[in-house]
Amino acid sequence: MPSALPRRALLAALAATPLVLTGCSRPSAAAEEMLAAHGQPAGSAREVIDALEALPLAQRPQELLASVGTEVLTLTDASGREASLELPAEELYVSVAPFVTGTHECFFHSLTTCRGELADEELEVRVEDASGTVLIDEARTTAPNGFLGLWLPRDEELTLRLAGTAGEATTTLRTDAEAPTCLTTMQLGA
Repeated sequence: MPSALPRRALLAALAATPLVLTGCSRPSAAAEEMLAAHGQPAGSAREVIDALEALPLAQRPQELLASVGTEVLTLTDASGREASLELPAEELYVSVAPFVTGTHECFFHSLTTCRGELADEELEVRVEDASGTVLIDEARTTAPNGFLGLWLPRDEELTLRLAGTAGEATTTLRTDAEAPTCLTTMQLGA
């Protein structure tokens, strides 16, 4: 009989473990309410980022600011409400706005306000880690806002190469806690 109590406690702890591990990826009630108020579906930070980035410009919520940091997606609206969703522990979202003639300064990507020069532009994208392992090597199309969203492994130094009809550009980027999530310095054909 004495061994049954620790066993029950252990089983209860194991049964609760998936809830603890997945709890961070579920949207908070505040984030769900804010997204619903602006006509957007709730989801994990990754799902919300991917959905907002893919929206045509005319469908992006004008009263919602969605800023991608290195740890959280912060949602703020005109009424002053704020909510956040945790980004995946193993990935960092980096949004790249390649350009030919015009760009803007940016550090944390805004999914609802940032605009790049090359909307709906097909590019060859190649990402390699420091050892030369290829993480991405495929054609991708920039979003309607002119940005190319990349989910990359955290705490790496990577080489990113973009090539399109206007030319190509290569840069080194990092994915640590101090890294920008908005990259607007890749001039194609320069």
